[in-house]
Amino acid sequence: MSSSSAGLAAKMGYSNIKVMLQGTPGWEKSGRLLFASTDFVQNGNIVLVDLRSIKEAAKGHIPRAVNIPLAELEDAEYDFPAMRSQAPVVLYGSEAEVREGAEIVKDWGYKTVVAVNGGFKGWQAAGNQIAQGPLGSEITWKYKPGKGEVGIEEFKNVLAGKVADKVILDVRGPEETSTGMFVDAINIPLDQIENRIAELPRDKEFLIHCSTGARADMAVKALNKAGMKARCLVANIECEDGECEIEE
Repeated sequence: MSSSSAGLAAKMGYSNIKVMLQGTPGWEKSGRLLFASTDFVQNGNIVLVDLRSIKEAAKGHIPRAVNIPLAELEDAEYDFPAMRSQAPVVLYGSEAEVREGAEIVKDWGYKTVVAVNGGFKGWQAAGNQIAQGPLGSEITWKYKPGKGEVGIEEFKNVLAGKVADKVILDVRGPEETSTGMFVDAINIPLDQIENRIAELPRDKEFLIHCSTGARADMAVKALNKAGMKARCLVANIECEDGECEIEE
């Protein structure tokens, strides 16, 4: 907990209070696992992976899971979603399997990698729903836009000219745009946005992109501050020979 939370806990009567100033990053760095809540496992937009053997997983598994035994995990990298910063990965199996699996998935670049507390046995012992029978290994995760974000389908509709009141704004720099841009997009690099907002029509909503979504999110905040409507696309965009593609 934070120092302020610790103070609140003390006021509530708790006495044995410890504060980890490094927070979640420090917890992970110390080699400890992070655990997903029951609600997150049941309802979150996650990639849920059963690392146990095919035979063991078929006897009983958590609903929505895919089965990729630890021995096969390293070869399954490109079966996982391309949006590595946005796709939460939840693993379960033995503690040793989860620790090794988590290191593999983190090395691929996934930012949120957590475990089911107690593995399958802990899940079952808590009275949570289980399923039986063979389960597949195909991951079908799709990104769901959050507040202030635009979905890929809506973004593509605007690119196709199907929506008149929205405009694509590209906030990449000159070196990036030299490899290609979306047709009819406006380009203003992020570091010039605040000084060039007057160039943008105020009667339109702007759907902003960069190469991943990080700079686009910053541009949304700048336009919102100026009283303009804007949302960002959180997706990997690759441009080559004048053509751009969105990785889903």
